[in-house]
Amino acid sequence: MREVVLDTETTGFDPETGDRIVEIGAVELLRHVATGKTYHQYINPERSMPEEAFQVHGLGDDFLKDKPKFAEIGNAFLEFIGDAKLVIHNAAFDIKFLNAELKWMGLPQIPWEQAIDTLEIARKRFPGSPASLDALCRRFGIDNSERTLHGALLDSEILAEVYLELIGGRQPDFGLSTTVQDGTDGSGEAWVPRPRPTPLKSRLSEKEAAAHAAFVATLGDDALWLKS
Repeated sequence: MREVVLDTETTGFDPETGDRIVEIGAVELLRHVATGKTYHQYINPERSMPEEAFQVHGLGDDFLKDKPKFAEIGNAFLEFIGDAKLVIHNAAFDIKFLNAELKWMGLPQIPWEQAIDTLEIARKRFPGSPASLDALCRRFGIDNSERTLHGALLDSEILAEVYLELIGGRQPDFGLSTTVQDGTDGSGEAWVPRPRPTPLKSRLSEKEAAAHAAFVATLGDDALWLKS
């Protein structure tokens, strides 16, 4: 099962009033394990960056002016996420912005059913408790000391750790649950154990090997150990 943990940074709160995406960060998970494959892109919002947004993200007009516009990266972004489930904290916000940008490009919208909202999961697991990303990091003992500003890739990496804790702990079943339950590797193919790349060294001493050979010699030509 492929999942993409996703975060966006924007100029404000509403694309319908002119706010735009300025950064996208994403981390790929395969069977709840990070693969090391990421997506990260700064985006020229084609408008000035409000002061309050600059204070939150640290991204100013001078930095963003030579970055690609969303129209230039939209197809590559869709190719990266594919049909994977999108793990997002407060998914309604990010999906709203992404779909607005995709609509302006005439590209397919991301269906709501494709999103997994970690904010909703946290509120159900810990009703009445703070459910911000920082609060969940404190709850699970996840180091977010580098999160002095909101950055999409760093936030998605942190969210990946939070998500795995929310669903039962990091690498909750070591990727074995599908194999145990239905005999497949998660893609529908029959699971077959792979040989070791390097065979283990024998633990049998020379004395033990000689004693075994002498014992087998007493069993005659039909001994199982003599058959290939």
